[in-house]
Amino acid sequence: MATVFLFSYGWLQKRSTQVATFGRELRGHPDALRGFTTRILPIIEPTAVTATGETHYADAVPSANPDEAVMGTVFEISAQELATADEACARYHRAMVSLESGIHAWVYIHGLGDSL
Repeated sequence: MATVFLFSYGWLQKRSTQVATFGRELRGHPDALRGFTTRILPIIEPTAVTATGETHYADAVPSANPDEAVMGTVFEISAQELATADEACARYHRAMVSLESGIHAWVYIHGLGDSL
């Protein structure tokens, strides 16, 4: 089973989201995405608000300040689980990034192209 890394700065850090998405709790450790900041966007889909109880979500966006960082968690998942995450994050683009730790991980970012 091939292992890939997935960086989360939002809901996927919650155990309940992990279990609902992957059927298990994920193992991970803190990390950071340098050169990015977060913006808060409203959730416009009523079913998502009902399912999560949240009305807004965080989105990572490039920052003009290279010292700025988005804090989050990097998880080890299987390639099959990454495909599952793609379905769950259909409104996001998946991009490969280099984290502060040096790990290359996938991250989901709303409104950006496939590469950073």
